[in-house]
Amino acid sequence: MFAHLHLHTEFSLVDSLIRIEPPARKSAGANVQTLTGCAAKLGLPAIAVTDQDNLFAMVKFYKMAEGAGIKPIIGADVSLQEAGDPDSAECVTLLVQNQTGDRNLTRLVSRAYGEGQARGRPRIHRSWLEEANDGLIALSGRDGEIGKALLAGRLDHARSAADWWARHFPDRLYLEITRCGRPNDEDHLAAAVGFARTVGLPVVASNDVRFLERGDYDAHEARVCINQGRVINDERRPRDYTPEQYLKSAE
Repeated sequence: MFAHLHLHTEFSLVDSLIRIEPPARKSAGANVQTLTGCAAKLGLPAIAVTDQDNLFAMVKFYKMAEGAGIKPIIGADVSLQEAGDPDSAECVTLLVQNQTGDRNLTRLVSRAYGEGQARGRPRIHRSWLEEANDGLIALSGRDGEIGKALLAGRLDHARSAADWWARHFPDRLYLEITRCGRPNDEDHLAAAVGFARTVGLPVVASNDVRFLERGDYDAHEARVCINQGRVINDERRPRDYTPEQYLKSAE
């Protein structure tokens, strides 16, 4: 069984096209696809929404998923400020396991907006996470502290980071691997799988979804360029996404 556990919707304004609900008014002949509609066609038993630093889609997504017979998984991609360095942050995916986790994630995200603003983004402090992690599952991928350390060849740092996460997320920490064709994906995958065997951590595969179909990639890039204030053919703009980041079937 495969379920997408890392997915942004249109509520992640910086990088996603995926709609939760159809628009109130459709253009004549327009076929507007929604997340749960596509997931149902693919026969996916469950799906997670993990928008960047927010839970704005939670209520609508929950209702739409249940209506489509799909188990909704609530989560968020959160930014954690690294100790002593306001310019550096790691990204970790937190998934809700139960009602306690739902309350904790809501509190953490709200507190990040109220107290954790840094460089224009809400960030969670590690001390807050130490106090409010019950009921939450952590996925640490290539943009997490462990993944960054592995890509830099800093194994001692990776072990130290893994110890911290495993201590605060006992049996609730997974190393996330992706294969989207982005720079460093394959290097991180190989390093993470080997590291997981060494330290005894489980691994989970995701696809880091940003749009519903492969053909939506060009429109997605236009959305990203609008956010960045750049034009599509700007050779200097960062290419952070690939056509592989669509809602794939289990096959």
